[in-house]
Amino acid sequence: MPSNAGTTRLVIVESPAKAKTISGYLGPGYVVEASFGHVRDLPRNAADVPAKYKGEPWARLGVDVDNGFHALYVVSADRRQQISKLVKLAKEVDEIFLATDEDREGEAIAWHLVETLKPKVPVKRMVFHEITKPAIQAAVANPREIDRDLVDAQEARRILDRLYGYEVSPVLWKKVMPKLSAGRVQSVATRIVVERERQRMAFRTAEYWDILATLAVAKPGEGPRTFNATLVALNGDRIATGKDFEPTTGRVRAGAGVVHLDESGARGLAARLADRPFTVTRVEEKPYRRRPYAPFITSTLQQEAARKLRFSSQQTMRTAQRLYENGYITYMRTDSVNLSETAITAARRQIVELYGERSVPPEPRRYTGKVKNAQEAHEAIRPAGDNFRTPGDVAKELSAEEFKLYELIWRRTIASQMTDAVGSSVSVRIRAVSSAQEEADFGATGKTITDPGFLRAYVESSDDENAEAEDAERRLPTLVKDQPLTADELVAQGHHTQPPSRYTEASLVKALEELGIGRPSTYASIMQTIQDRGYVVKRGQAMIPSFLAFAVIGLMERHYPRLIDYDFTASMENELDEIAGGDHAAVDFLTSFYFGSANGTGDQAIAHAGGLKKLVTENLSEIDARSVNSIPLFTDDEGREVVVRVGRYGPYLQRALPDEQQAPAPSGEGEEGGSQGDRAPIPEGLAPDELTPEKVHELFLGGGGERKLGDDPSTGEPILLKSGRFGPYVASGERKSSLLRSQSPDSLTLEQALQLLSLPRLVGVAPDGVEVFANNGRYGPYVKRGEEFRSLESEDKMFTVTLDEALALLAAPKTRGRRAAAPPLREMGADPLTEKPLVIKDGRFGPYVTDGEFNASLRRGQTPEELTLEQASEMLAEKRAKGPAPKKKAAKKAAPAKKTTAAKKTTAAAKKTTAAKKTPAKKAAPKKATSTPKE
Repeated sequence: MPSNAGTTRLVIVESPAKAKTISGYLGPGYVVEASFGHVRDLPRNAADVPAKYKGEPWARLGVDVDNGFHALYVVSADRRQQISKLVKLAKEVDEIFLATDEDREGEAIAWHLVETLKPKVPVKRMVFHEITKPAIQAAVANPREIDRDLVDAQEARRILDRLYGYEVSPVLWKKVMPKLSAGRVQSVATRIVVERERQRMAFRTAEYWDILATLAVAKPGEGPRTFNATLVALNGDRIATGKDFEPTTGRVRAGAGVVHLDESGARGLAARLADRPFTVTRVEEKPYRRRPYAPFITSTLQQEAARKLRFSSQQTMRTAQRLYENGYITYMRTDSVNLSETAITAARRQIVELYGERSVPPEPRRYTGKVKNAQEAHEAIRPAGDNFRTPGDVAKELSAEEFKLYELIWRRTIASQMTDAVGSSVSVRIRAVSSAQEEADFGATGKTITDPGFLRAYVESSDDENAEAEDAERRLPTLVKDQPLTADELVAQGHHTQPPSRYTEASLVKALEELGIGRPSTYASIMQTIQDRGYVVKRGQAMIPSFLAFAVIGLMERHYPRLIDYDFTASMENELDEIAGGDHAAVDFLTSFYFGSANGTGDQAIAHAGGLKKLVTENLSEIDARSVNSIPLFTDDEGREVVVRVGRYGPYLQRALPDEQQAPAPSGEGEEGGSQGDRAPIPEGLAPDELTPEKVHELFLGGGGERKLGDDPSTGEPILLKSGRFGPYVASGERKSSLLRSQSPDSLTLEQALQLLSLPRLVGVAPDGVEVFANNGRYGPYVKRGEEFRSLESEDKMFTVTLDEALALLAAPKTRGRRAAAPPLREMGADPLTEKPLVIKDGRFGPYVTDGEFNASLRRGQTPEELTLEQASEMLAEKRAKGPAPKKKAAKKAAPAKKTTAAKKTTAAAKKTTAAKKTPAKKAAPKKATSTPKE
């Protein structure tokens, strides 16, 4: 598209990939350059603050709260070179087009570019929702001005998050642990995960039984001869199912009016029904109809990609970003389910080509979003262009990861414009009278799909892995009322109630969306942040809160409940939406939230409390750190309260009588005080709901608490098995020794403990009079003679190696370089994304997965045996996306000292060393926390 004669235009986008694609659609009069995302932000730390502001009391915060919440923006260090390039280009062109994304973030980047570049030529805003030639040309032909309301909303959000993070995070440092962070949305997301884990911890399972009957028709007509039916009622009373039990007691709910069958009751009833006649008492047939799903929005794309492809939220958005920037899909941050007329026409045309005219409804389908406070007037996520390319058309152009996501988006878009799935559903009741004259009612349901409609193209997955697929059929024989049946088999089957499922990234995004918390551009970062902060770990797809998260959320609930209230957080999103719509002023909103104002636009509960500033500082001394860092579990059989303490070196168990729990900590113990004998460390990877009374008992007696193994026959001193920061060890008097890799605390014997305490073992004396020892070290078992070391082939050899064997080893030349690589712990097969073979190896810092080029350590809770190929592929994909680690710069050699001062320095150093030996070193005073608050 040629520009006006003699006119040169600079088009600025966010990413180089986007710039490359767009430049191909514009003529020679256009220069397309990337800003590489955000160009300015609030200062991250004191070093970022410009010299002229360093003396200002608000400089640390980066926001002058006393002067209209003026924000101090600084150009990111990694953007300065690019900004210099853009400044130079801006002086050489006649017009500038800001082509950043069409949402609040993109609008803010455009505004920051203007503020930073200070161009002397006209500046226009260029917006589009897909990167295709027609869309780009239309955007150039129809520019607009920067929407200042959208900029104000984004700026208010950024300042709000800074105020929240910088005011609340220091409270966590003082009362829980240094370097923690709080965030307006991340803390609420963490609370959701913690609350679900609390439900699981409080859950008590219940057992219930029913009977599965395999019934047969005498003269089969249409359909199968046999089908299954389940006992649903006995003598008119419903049989208890999982929903009839209280989750915290495991008892039947009061007033449920159900029959609770146990194993003997179910088996006895099945025996009494054997050989009895069965009769159909009711047949109900209804038409079945299922409408297609709406096209993807950001949240539903993340949910389905997690269910179907096992992608994390970050992986989904990263892949979608590449598809968008290269012109394959429309903009991927949206909460609109709307499709343009062009897209609807393209979808309907392609459906006719692929599935026939009967698969297209007479009228196009139009969808209405159900998301609270839906914003950003984009289309839904769909294939780009006026003619959709099928997955087969793009297969050779995309990576395996990109192809999977593109196919998912294409199928969902096509299905959204197809006909309903139709069929029929049947509900049947059957009765049998037992030999004891009990009336037993059985139920069965069937579903037949006569026209699959949209299901030909797409079937949505469920968070419940046991849920039946939408396109699954359950065919029953043709049955009529009073029809006799016979029972081929009657099987009593037991069931257990299940605790509520843990959240996955997909279901947590769905929960946030339903609560009106967060926005399309923030879901993926929220998922990543709560994991990076150590509040949540993933085990497979499940999100498990750490005990640190319990402590943080406990503090917030007790002292700042409004700050993590779901409705309050959603209301903040509403007010930001109103600022974006021009209905509220950002300064009034921030003033009310931070300082408090009964007449302000911010949340009234916060306003009447005097605002955030007063809320987090006024009653700080009332927060009891010990109480906050204690998570009660239960009271044991001896009346001792068992709690989890969150300490400096991780969580641990402690038990004591109620009055002992409140006793002051022993001198020097601080928050981790208490009887050492009544403590036990919590193994890494153990989920909070797994701390059952049985498991706690095991940890205290066998797995980690102090346990006496016996007495040393040579000294009479007790030999104790303990668990320390670096794992289990044995101790007797002043002697200590860690357990070997092959040893388990549960099965350790007194004889083995004595062997460990004998290390280092004197093997003998060499002919030259030097002693030879066998010992265990950081890199495994070894023998030593003076300064010479050689590795032993096994741990057992430390206790059996002879002097001759040791001398022979020491006489052999050292093996240069690294030792022979150990065999992998597990071979996993080919990476579905790169086709490279993946293996799990054991490294210095634990097991890791590798493709030969990139390595990824297994996360907390993951084991080499349980790690799936998909998880391994995802972990390595994240590593690849970050690129290789930067090489460390070689340290500069110090300049040689001048000869004239060398002697003086040597003498001074010697005096200093002598003085140090004579005077015991004083303990260093604890350093004050100097970390920058995290948001």
